[in-house]
Amino acid sequence: MKMRPRGTDGSLLSSLPWTMAALTFSVAPHLPYLPIWIIAAFFGCAAWRYVIEKQRRMLPSSWFRALLALLCFLGVFATYSAISGVGPGSALLAIMASLKLLETRKRRDQFVLLFISVFLVMSSLLREQYLWSLPYMIVSVIVIMTAWLRMSAVSRETAKQSFATGGRLLLYAAPIAIAMWIFFPRLATPFWAVPIDTGRASSGLSDTMSPGDISSLSLSNEVAFRVTFDGDVPEPRDRYWRGLVLSRFNGRTWTGLEPSMSAAARQQIAVFGDPVAYEITLEPTRQQWVFALDMPMSWSLPETFMGPQQQLARSLPIDQRVAYEAISYPEYRVEADSSSLYRRWYSRLPENSNQRTVELARQMRDTAGSDRAFIDAVLQKFHNEEFFYTLEPPPLGNNPVDRFLFETRRGFCEHYASAFSVLMRSAGIPSRIVLGYHGGEINPMGGHLIVRQSDAHAWTEVWLEDLGWYRVDPTAAVAPDRIDYGASDAAFEGLGEAWGLSAPSQLLHRLSLTLDALNVKWNDWILGYGPDTQNRFMEWLGMDNPDQRKMLFTMIGLVFGMIALISLLLALRYRAPAKDPAARLYQRFIKKTGLVPGIGETAQQFAHRASSSDALPPADIESVTTAYLDARYGPADTSSFARLKRAVAAIG
Repeated sequence: MKMRPRGTDGSLLSSLPWTMAALTFSVAPHLPYLPIWIIAAFFGCAAWRYVIEKQRRMLPSSWFRALLALLCFLGVFATYSAISGVGPGSALLAIMASLKLLETRKRRDQFVLLFISVFLVMSSLLREQYLWSLPYMIVSVIVIMTAWLRMSAVSRETAKQSFATGGRLLLYAAPIAIAMWIFFPRLATPFWAVPIDTGRASSGLSDTMSPGDISSLSLSNEVAFRVTFDGDVPEPRDRYWRGLVLSRFNGRTWTGLEPSMSAAARQQIAVFGDPVAYEITLEPTRQQWVFALDMPMSWSLPETFMGPQQQLARSLPIDQRVAYEAISYPEYRVEADSSSLYRRWYSRLPENSNQRTVELARQMRDTAGSDRAFIDAVLQKFHNEEFFYTLEPPPLGNNPVDRFLFETRRGFCEHYASAFSVLMRSAGIPSRIVLGYHGGEINPMGGHLIVRQSDAHAWTEVWLEDLGWYRVDPTAAVAPDRIDYGASDAAFEGLGEAWGLSAPSQLLHRLSLTLDALNVKWNDWILGYGPDTQNRFMEWLGMDNPDQRKMLFTMIGLVFGMIALISLLLALRYRAPAKDPAARLYQRFIKKTGLVPGIGETAQQFAHRASSSDALPPADIESVTTAYLDARYGPADTSSFARLKRAVAAIG
């Protein structure tokens, strides 16, 4: 049995770096999601393969490569607990491409690697189609095509020429791709669903709250959602974005109920004043909570319902960007009447927990004389005494409310919301905590409101006779600037320095707002190009009653028309040059001889063969051949061509 050679001869040394560059471009967007061992394996295999080719060493044996492939497969499975989905699939593709480098012997193997590069580029779009996705795809495809061309390029062709050829081919394909993107019928639901990568932690509010939970979000500049208002933007102090409600307290941690639908929840709301209409574009949270301006009364997001505590939730986690319209009423009243059992549920506290807080609340309530006066007294306590708002509070340990109120007195919104709620419940006043966002920054370039994770906020609702659930934000008593300005504005005004907030330079901030405005347009025009948008665009183009059949036939006609036009342009560009008059006269002479020139046969060789065959008189053959060589390759004048013309005409 003949053994397959394992050595290398260096023939791939010129094209191998291009193949590796194409693979690197295709893996680049996956790097933040890949485990470190796969990244190390990818670059390690690439360096190892280049050294093998450069030093003419032996490739790894087949059994060694098979063992590596098995170990890597098991490693991906152990890392993700699965091999299907965007995360495991892209990781498996990246590591197998790395191992494929170690068995690359011929250019055919490089073609396989370039095919894998194309798949890796496209698979990055399954996670998210960011604004930079389009230029990244263009550059990656050009690099892959350049690598393709470099494998078959002649020695005199430069890399610049190959790059220009790849770019030109991409330009030829661009009109066809645009036409297919515009006219291919959009479906309300996709043909298939791809499992989203859930191996990476996502930012967002948690459904529990202990001191310190929101601190990491408060320092995050990631966008939570964007809002476009139909009319005037509400003042910062009125921008409370309701999320989830926490009602159970174990002495340290607040928890809420699982999302559930309540048919009576909306009926318990009485609204006043003018409504506020707006559209929210919510970033993926992988949670079920849906955010809306307090208090929402209608919304357009499918499979979304209102829970028993007037919180909005969706039946499925939000793992992709969603846009929905909503109408809210800033002035409202919730559930003015409730049973004693209901009030006791929202007044429950664990026994033998935070006893100093319970004692303080009872003393203050007795002194105040009424629930409203007691609430005002607690807010005055936060405002007048030495309580500080900071994003870097000290640890609290056991009985955190006692330690916060009587010792540290430093914290942010969740500390004050938790302490205020415990004080209320200790005095027999029903209370609950609402988690959401507050504020937001207006982008003057796009006219929309940006709500970031740094705007995460916690406030309380207390139940009072004849008022129902009434919003009280104890943070406003300690740091009113946080409510009046919002986190972003306070940071730029220098008001938030004591809280731990810092603002970037104005230039960088303006640049970030510009990019954000471009992102919004990208989301609206490109990613938001769905069935409704497509139908409106078709009607704008003049298509009456657009349906899938019309758009499909239009797309097919345009694509075939563009292919024909591009083919014609290519045919004109690469058409064979027209024969010169001397060559055409010489062809007439050849026909008169009755002979067929051989491949590579020169005019003198043909003349010698024609003279030997007695096809024509040797003198005539000699005169035609001499005149042809002078007219074709001699000095540029008309006399030689005239002699050739007379010589050919003289042959009968």
